[in-house]
Amino acid sequence: MIGVALVLVCKRPASGIAKQRLAASMGREAAMQIAEALLACALEDVDDWAGPVVIAPAHPSDYAWADTLLPRSRPNVYIKPQAAGNLGQRLNSLDRELRGTGLEQLVYIGSDAPALSAVDYAAVNAALPHHDSVLMPAEDGGVVLMASRHEWPMLGGLPWSTARLGTALADCCRAAGQSVATLKHSFDVDEHDDLVRLATALRTDRRPARRALHVLACDLVQQSRQREAGHV
Repeated sequence: MIGVALVLVCKRPASGIAKQRLAASMGREAAMQIAEALLACALEDVDDWAGPVVIAPAHPSDYAWADTLLPRSRPNVYIKPQAAGNLGQRLNSLDRELRGTGLEQLVYIGSDAPALSAVDYAAVNAALPHHDSVLMPAEDGGVVLMASRHEWPMLGGLPWSTARLGTALADCCRAAGQSVATLKHSFDVDEHDDLVRLATALRTDRRPARRALHVLACDLVQQSRQREAGHV
């Protein structure tokens, strides 16, 4: 396998599991709807990718589910379930396995950053030949995209799911002797306020899955405001 590969690291949306911070403020059904719509946006990007793509579901038991996510006509699709461990350990294991198949340049995304655009992916592809690693920070301190031409250093000890993750990841790469390019900030969707931001960010986006997510986000934000008004 050759070329720059896009790797989607994802969970199968399920009630009571999907988007727990959103579920706490908006309910499980709304959180599940958002998780499904976010995944559809990520799959939109994966299907548009010119090179090989990898779908990495969280559990081996989700292999068959992951195998149905893209059209059968889409070439160069590989399903590689994640191993056990924290996110850093799972990424290290997945990265080693993929590089063992011959892939050298890997771009990792999750399923919760629908503001990613063709311009962002072009920036990654432009930076990757000149840097060992390319990171796109999230405004909450995490990352929405991470790409590398080399095997990642050990990531298991990083502060995943905290506001320190982005800086720690960049420092970890540099400590391993890798050059790092940092792109413009974006955001992911975890909290109610992220839905408000999403409604604005996707207002003029014409991609079908983004249009559907924009409508859903606007509806859920409106419902939330109506509930709050009813309690005043």
